[in-house]
Amino acid sequence: MKFIQTRGCDENRPQSVTFSQAILSPIASFGGLYIPQNLPKLGIGFLNKHLNSSYKELASDMLSRFEIDIEKSVVDEALSLYDNFDDSKNPVPVIKIKENLFVSELYHGPTRAFKDMALQPFGHILSSIAQKRDENYLILVATSGDTGPAALETFKNKKNIQVVCMYPANGTSDVQRLQMVTEDAPNLKVIGIKGNFDDAQSALKNLLSSKSFEKTLKEKNISLSAANSVNFGRIIFQIIYHIHNYLELVRQGSTKMGDNAYINVPSGNFGNVLGAYYAMKMGLPVEKLIIASNENNILTRLIQTGIYDMRKTELILTTSPAMDILKSSNVERILFDLYGARRTKELMHDLDTKKVYKLTSQELLKLQEIFVADYSSDEEGKEYIKNNFKDGYLMDPHTATCFKAYKTCASKNIDTIIYSTAEWTKFSPVIASALTGEKNAQDIVALETISKEAKVEIPFMIKELFSKTIIHEDVVEKNTIEKEILDFL
Repeated sequence: MKFIQTRGCDENRPQSVTFSQAILSPIASFGGLYIPQNLPKLGIGFLNKHLNSSYKELASDMLSRFEIDIEKSVVDEALSLYDNFDDSKNPVPVIKIKENLFVSELYHGPTRAFKDMALQPFGHILSSIAQKRDENYLILVATSGDTGPAALETFKNKKNIQVVCMYPANGTSDVQRLQMVTEDAPNLKVIGIKGNFDDAQSALKNLLSSKSFEKTLKEKNISLSAANSVNFGRIIFQIIYHIHNYLELVRQGSTKMGDNAYINVPSGNFGNVLGAYYAMKMGLPVEKLIIASNENNILTRLIQTGIYDMRKTELILTTSPAMDILKSSNVERILFDLYGARRTKELMHDLDTKKVYKLTSQELLKLQEIFVADYSSDEEGKEYIKNNFKDGYLMDPHTATCFKAYKTCASKNIDTIIYSTAEWTKFSPVIASALTGEKNAQDIVALETISKEAKVEIPFMIKELFSKTIIHEDVVEKNTIEKEILDFL
């Protein structure tokens, strides 16, 4: 399979590239992104074939349909990393909450967040390519809280790989921060930024497209890539669990094969729901994709009005910080698929230069055929956490945003899959506040409170964070990031 570019092609790049080329150099012409030239069609036959398959068998077959230029032995090694999840036979449990409502728990990997589902196999594949080519790579990571720990975990001590992870210094939970700043592998560098996630992501994109930075790296015999969802190597693995989740509805006898279901995703950078969109296009029976936002509800406004407007919008720090994002990179891939490269280039140029773009009425109708959206306030989220806990289900504040969208957007009496993107341990002060009224508790205190209230164990990989040595203490201004990276190299 070949990959093409969302904003068209300049004279410096080929019209299309292979999968390995797209993941090694993820930024395309004019600052765009790579997307598959064609998507494989799966259909009901594929779903029936895998009704009794393991997750790894499903993943292996799905990846083979993309005809990626990666040796099967490397893919098999990458997929074997799911054996290290809580349940090697079922890395993604789908839990019934009530009639027609299910939660897909994507957080049972080593860093307790959904990013492990993609980054565990992706990291193995990318480092294998680098070793096979005998090339050295600098992997840049910008994180709102979960991508960073997952990327550091998958790339630590990997040969031919160095990683620089940038996070907003005051924009993550304590657990997320500790997961990053206590990593002690010599090939890892973690940098706190005086700013928000959009600042970190802008720095990443600017460095990926900087000719002078690229030249400096080449002098050091280093090539540049990224582990954010701008890299399609992330997205391809995020398609798989949407298919798995639908099959789970059928296995559990709630959905009849071929009947539609809602997919309800808490959305920040839009990569998770982009995987669902591609699964839908490939033949997964989906009624609508429900976008759940927090008070940074720029995606809700886009889907309801067709206007993406950042002009007078300040980022709000919420209790669901992984969604505290204003410029959602993967929306661009949707724009391309719906409206083509020329229109995508126009819209993204407007966003980059004017901080706003507006869809036509026909373009908006096309978007609304697929997506519906709503957002939840912090207080509403706490109420959903509290009420669902009374009914026996413990969840984090990102998952909680989906319950508001479920209530307002799932208009048909069919199954809905809510996506739980992080374990309760990542955001314990918020959850403790929702359950007990406890205010401003430190993470370790809140963890103990919830453990006692819910009668659940704190996972060892979380508990040990509070006694580990902090390795990465740097917090820098945005304009010094490049210097910090070059000093590290």
